[in-house]
Amino acid sequence: METNQFLGQESIGRLMKKYAVPCIISLLVGALYNIVDQIFIANADYLGSYGNAANTVVFPLTVIALAIAVMIGDGCCAFVSLKLGMGERDKAKISVGNSVVITIVSSLILCAVYLIFSNGIITVFGGTVNPETFRNNMIRKYGAMDSVFGLEQYAQIPMAVVGIVMKFFQIVISIVVGMAAGCIPIVGFNMGAGLKKRVRELFTKLLIAEASVGLAALFIVELFPQQLINIFGAANESQYYTDFAVHSFRIYLCMMIFACVNKACFIFLQAMGKAVESTVLSVIREIVFGVGLALMLPIFFGLDGVLYSMPVSDILTFAIALFLIIRTYKEIGAEKRDFKRKIQKV
Repeated sequence: METNQFLGQESIGRLMKKYAVPCIISLLVGALYNIVDQIFIANADYLGSYGNAANTVVFPLTVIALAIAVMIGDGCCAFVSLKLGMGERDKAKISVGNSVVITIVSSLILCAVYLIFSNGIITVFGGTVNPETFRNNMIRKYGAMDSVFGLEQYAQIPMAVVGIVMKFFQIVISIVVGMAAGCIPIVGFNMGAGLKKRVRELFTKLLIAEASVGLAALFIVELFPQQLINIFGAANESQYYTDFAVHSFRIYLCMMIFACVNKACFIFLQAMGKAVESTVLSVIREIVFGVGLALMLPIFFGLDGVLYSMPVSDILTFAIALFLIIRTYKEIGAEKRDFKRKIQKV
């Protein structure tokens, strides 16, 4: 069976398995590569939470690089799939070449920025203990105001703990993004070919799968936070470290189901060719809510406000995503209504 026929005729469940599994494995390998390093550092007697804190400072640099790579790759995949569905093979081939060039150029630019401005970047992400720079990092700033974490011997704990929480989140998001990214060629081809019924079926299956991953992750973080932090050397740390880690896991990740569904919505909209809606929703989540709430909530709730910023952002984003999900269902359900109109006219 040719690729075009395969994407347009094979069962949706089989297509999801065929394309999503390799994506999930690829992203998990990248995530685990960083996590294994942190586990080794965390269990070293001479590093411990200080090593975790340092790893947390550098981790966003990896995330930025990955975000750029995924942005280019997913965008290219969506465009190629849409054009193949429309039968425009030449445009699909050109876009692949363009994405390779853009990826290489972006990598070189990002590498240069990291090398040239390394000190400033690390400072912004909290890699310093001079007080005037605390304003650059909410965890450092409000941790310094805490009665316990304001003490020098415990000052590194909030950064170390949040880093561990984010690493677990990275594993979950790798699965979520992998599933959604694996659906891009299926969505793009079937949208381009006008097979909206298959797109609707795929959207339903994807949302259910993503919500299931979020539910499983929520179950783990709420019931087994102690076991998770033990992997990262909690046995070698103070009770303050353990208590704050458990507290952070249960608050920061309490809306994992919404977070997973939101991510699926971002990527699915992009795959449908709705780049504007996808970008706007992503910007609202990561910048408007993500940054805005991280700046605002600590004013009222102190260090806990930083933790609350994640679930509140996910709730607010889901409210917007839900509107887009309903609208998308109406749009991809139009094929059946259009067919009925044609029959009536005949």
